Amino acid sequence: MSSLDWIVLSLTLIFVVAYGIYRSRETHTMDSFLLAGQSLPWYHVTLSLMATQASAITFLSAPGQAYTDGMRFVQFYFGLPLAMVVLCITFVPKFGQLKIFTAYEFLERRFDLRTRALTSFLFLLQRGLSTGLSIYAPSLILSAILGWDITWTNIISGGIVMLYTIAGGSRAVSHTHLQQMGIITVGMVVAGVMVVKFLPDEVSFGDALHVAGKMGKINLIDFTFDLNNRYNVWSGLIGGFFLQLSYFGTDQSQVGRFLTGSSQGQSKLGLAMNGLLKIPMQFMILLVGVLVFAFYQFTNPPLFFNETAVQQVRKTEYAGQYKALENKHDAIQAAKRPHVMELTRALKKDDEPSIERSRTALAGIETQVQDVRKQAATVLSKANGADINDVNYIFLRFVIDYLPVGMVGLLIAVILLASMGSVASAYNSLASCSIVDIYKRMVHKDDDAINYVTASRWATFFWGIFCIAVAQYASRLGSMIEAVNILGSLFYGVILGIFLVAFYFPKIGSRAVFFASILGEIFVVLSYWLDLTAFLWLNLIGCVLVILFAWIIEKILPQPASEVNAL
Repeated sequence: MSSLDWIVLSLTLIFVVAYGIYRSRETHTMDSFLLAGQSLPWYHVTLSLMATQASAITFLSAPGQAYTDGMRFVQFYFGLPLAMVVLCITFVPKFGQLKIFTAYEFLERRFDLRTRALTSFLFLLQRGLSTGLSIYAPSLILSAILGWDITWTNIISGGIVMLYTIAGGSRAVSHTHLQQMGIITVGMVVAGVMVVKFLPDEVSFGDALHVAGKMGKINLIDFTFDLNNRYNVWSGLIGGFFLQLSYFGTDQSQVGRFLTGSSQGQSKLGLAMNGLLKIPMQFMILLVGVLVFAFYQFTNPPLFFNETAVQQVRKTEYAGQYKALENKHDAIQAAKRPHVMELTRALKKDDEPSIERSRTALAGIETQVQDVRKQAATVLSKANGADINDVNYIFLRFVIDYLPVGMVGLLIAVILLASMGSVASAYNSLASCSIVDIYKRMVHKDDDAINYVTASRWATFFWGIFCIAVAQYASRLGSMIEAVNILGSLFYGVILGIFLVAFYFPKIGSRAVFFASILGEIFVVLSYWLDLTAFLWLNLIGCVLVILFAWIIEKILPQPASEVNAL
């Protein structure tokens, strides 16, 4: 990067972090450190919810996902608005009425300490692992730009967030989210505009979309009901609904965001606006990926987008093999470009025979491209001694290679800020559960507020170290945005099932739901291990199994009515 890029990047990050710490300066109590004193307006809640979900994985991996697989991933979010409605009707009033710090406090009042501890443990495990992935994503940036060792980039990117979260708590997290989302929005709009600007003079924005559409990238809606298809309307509406309901309603990283609202009305409005804005936001991010795909139909793309891996292979005995594949790839791309231009002209004239002829030719050429890319990945894998996947590098490579001086720094800042937002919320929520559900409840029940705040800071430090350690293994998981959602789907359905039993099945007691949760989690993990269905359906399966098993266990081994705490 140029000096100007480094200046833009540094000033942006310093401004956001300094602003967050400045706005959170005060003597902290447990309420202010973990819930920002429950004093924030609805727009703070909305932007904080969105910033927590929109990690660096979203801005690195989603454009790459659209580049390789089209826009069908947007269907993943179709259940989100429905989930927000249920949250506003059920979860917010119940949590607000009980004046709780974490969602899992409610479960002890409804069931018992054992159920609360189990659910909190499932959350801590899932959130700790997924936060490691969120830390790894921006490490890709620094390692690609500076050539740093990935271990040190994980330590630096995770450590910076840990420092300001320890210093300012939830209030610092929320105030930084406000600035982060503003800069992120500007940055992604600029990226989209710049991609269009770089298209050939005779190719308009509409032409680029038409070309991408004919090549299968504008695949927004798929009404086919197929349990093995990861992204279609039904998996999004049903599986996605249960995933989003569990994520926003039972994951403390999000519950802690809407509990910061100054009233139940502000929390509900914040959730509702999140439901309205998230799908358009994700659509725009995926659209940038499709535009990058269209751009590379007119410009020769790299054979492999992970430049660090490519530079490494050039220093090995496989350098000759890789160079031969690069030459072959360049020749295929050169043969492909006239067909792309012919398709563009045919689309402008609405010449269906020519459109179909060009599309058929391009489909055959694209098969050749993918075959060469697979061969290249095999060579890179042998040279680097690990599986290689470049989907997370596609957008990053475009930014570095083509954006003008200053813009590169801004886009890198966007990705880093997104990571900081989601990781900070995760650290805060992991500390909340560790202190409120375990330390305060089981270890030191009657300590003073200052000691609990100190313990919260130490818990943040511990989870920061844990998540950074997890990040060291994230490179083996392929597409980050899929990996983090698969990880969530392994746990969220079961956790949601526990809460739905608590809300809607007042006659089911703690013993039944505890053992039902364990059985449900075993079934979900086995379903994923045996690849029985697409991962989004695991959320529905886990939720239904917990409710079903709890009902059966309660019928076989009924708990005395006096021991059932229906709230």
